[in-house]
Amino acid sequence: MLLEIECNLAKTLTGGQAFRWEQTGENVFRGYAFDRYAEVSYVTGGIEIMPLNDNANDVGFWENYFDVSRDYDGLIKQISGDSTIQSAATEHGVIRILRQSPFETLLSFIISQNNNIPRIKGIISRLCDTFGTDGAFPTPEQLHGAATTDFRALGMGFRDKYITDALTCLETGIVNLSDISRINPDTARETLKQIKGVGDKVADCVLLFGFGLLTVFPKDVWIKRITAEHYPNGLPDCWVGAEGLAQQYLFEGYRK
Repeated sequence: MLLEIECNLAKTLTGGQAFRWEQTGENVFRGYAFDRYAEVSYVTGGIEIMPLNDNANDVGFWENYFDVSRDYDGLIKQISGDSTIQSAATEHGVIRILRQSPFETLLSFIISQNNNIPRIKGIISRLCDTFGTDGAFPTPEQLHGAATTDFRALGMGFRDKYITDALTCLETGIVNLSDISRINPDTARETLKQIKGVGDKVADCVLLFGFGLLTVFPKDVWIKRITAEHYPNGLPDCWVGAEGLAQQYLFEGYRK
């Protein structure tokens, strides 16, 4: 199937917002989205998707996953009122915000704390192999009853107890992911922060990459350093409403 959209697959799939994709060739990537396993490649005219399991043969799913309905041309034009973003957008093209599983995004970004991408991918891969089905990310039901020691055995280190607490909060209803999209961002952030180990940065990553909320602006140490140095008077007005997308380009613009 072909999605007739522009997308820099490398920056979108392996730039830090998702951890289940691997590059297998030039502009070719293989990985999981929810329980769909597929190979995606950039070809003339858009993104070619080759399903690798039965669940992946659903064009509507992939249109949602790659956020096809969002006007990226308009958003990029808007945030390119800032010269840094304009330069990064010219170099990298369209970076899309993936519409990922909120549950997977929550656990993945808890695991990501004080960690590097190869190690994050390794831990998540072991979690999927141990508890999931056919390589897919495990469901809350599949993780029910797992002990903190089970997570530590996967190499999570101190993050094991945070995963356990996240599962407890979800099971008891202290945090209800179904409600997150219906409440304002500030309340949603504070709700997620009830989970041990979830601070502003992890919560904002969940809101951006799990719920597609572009108004949040996740700030790790690197982004804080960039904004303090280059935007001491606050973020540019042209970013308003698309701060999360601007953050992706800001990182690419300064990562060199």
